[in-house]
Amino acid sequence: MGFQFDVLSAHLNGSGQLVAGRARLKALIQIGSATAGTVNIWDTTTAPAAMTYARTGTTVTVTNNAHGLVTGDVVGLTFAAGTGGTATNGNYSITKTGANTYTVVDLNSGSITAGAAGTQGTRWLMSIDTNATSDVVPLLIPGDGIVARNGIYAQLSNQAGITIFYG
Repeated sequence: MGFQFDVLSAHLNGSGQLVAGRARLKALIQIGSATAGTVNIWDTTTAPAAMTYARTGTTVTVTNNAHGLVTGDVVGLTFAAGTGGTATNGNYSITKTGANTYTVVDLNSGSITAGAAGTQGTRWLMSIDTNATSDVVPLLIPGDGIVARNGIYAQLSNQAGITIFYG
């Protein structure tokens, strides 16, 4: 593959849609704040939904009221730290256990008390944890970048802004 000349950019100062439609995420520049935070990048055209979770061993139980999922659906999940640790962000095949709950199998094991916060979206692409500085941090994506099939959505927590480069 030759050099790509049609790289574009998009910028946000808060969570939101950066690109609609298929695109390859090539790089990003994250601008932190005085408080530690997180950047979650999603392959979606809608804002990811809040949920809570618990983990026992490798089983993560997610609570998301009226989630509408069926066993075998694949969802993107990000997890905030809870009492006992943090589950592993990623894309998971679910097992429906109720109208408001489902389980996934984490790659790692541990115990996390019920009620820890998290987010559920169509497809998770990547997460970046940031320290409590206003640093500007560039991140180059290796190879041809990360493919987003639906669009690129940035979920920012304690961030001053983000610029992405895509093609």
